[in-house]
Amino acid sequence: MKVNANSIKVGNVIIYQNQLWNVLKKDHTMPGKGGAFVQLELKDIVNGTKNNIRFRSSENIEKAYLEDKKFQYQYDQGDEIVVMDMRTYEMENFPKDLLGDLVVFLQDEMEITVNYCQDNPISISLPDTVICEIKETQGVVKGQTVTSSYKPAILDNDVTINVPQFVNAGDKVVVKTEDLTYVERAK
Repeated sequence: MKVNANSIKVGNVIIYQNQLWNVLKKDHTMPGKGGAFVQLELKDIVNGTKNNIRFRSSENIEKAYLEDKKFQYQYDQGDEIVVMDMRTYEMENFPKDLLGDLVVFLQDEMEITVNYCQDNPISISLPDTVICEIKETQGVVKGQTVTSSYKPAILDNDVTINVPQFVNAGDKVVVKTEDLTYVERAK
């Protein structure tokens, strides 16, 4: 199925040069001169090679037909994660590599989606947002406005993100898993 390059998300699988590629990162850029483009970091599903490809925003990309199955994360077991099928309640194991860098955002009983292509698991998608606790952050710097300045903060899973000045250590925040950005304080 052909989709616009802007609608591709991290975790999607596309067909590029007759191979299946997993989208690891996405950057949308609108330069001052010329047309907007989408820069994708791709990983070949078969042999694991990585590639950075630039697509025009108006370009159509072939998205692979995938079957999605819902699972609930249970626990880690070495280099694998153990999950429970939400329909049959059977336990299955998947390699952590299917998650990539997002493996640190797995939380107990989190609902995840495993993408299958021709009955083979090829990637795992997390929810759009997760709630994490701020483990450590810098203090407020006087003279900086609250609305426009951000400061680095270390989450409870040791990932560093930028948060507004009013966020402190111990606060729970909502983080967007697609690009690891702060959304809001958790309610």
